[in-house]
Amino acid sequence: MQSRNKIIDDLSQLMTNAMGVAQGAREEAETALKGMLDRWLADRDFVTREEFDAVRAMAQKAREENDALKARLDAIEAQGER
Repeated sequence: MQSRNKIIDDLSQLMTNAMGVAQGAREEAETALKGMLDRWLADRDFVTREEFDAVRAMAQKAREENDALKARLDAIEAQGER
């Protein structure tokens, strides 16, 4: 009976070690993939979210200013037609 418990203990230890190795390999693969993805993204001319939001806000402000100027020009034209 003692040898049977030893076999089960050894098998359990082997499985525990295998799980540790698999976990380490998974973490290493994730790190490598993240590094590759970071390098790939850095090689592209992508903008950050902050940069995008800033340009979008500037475009919105310019659109609003254009609308206001157009309204003023329309009002001036309407006065000239009278």
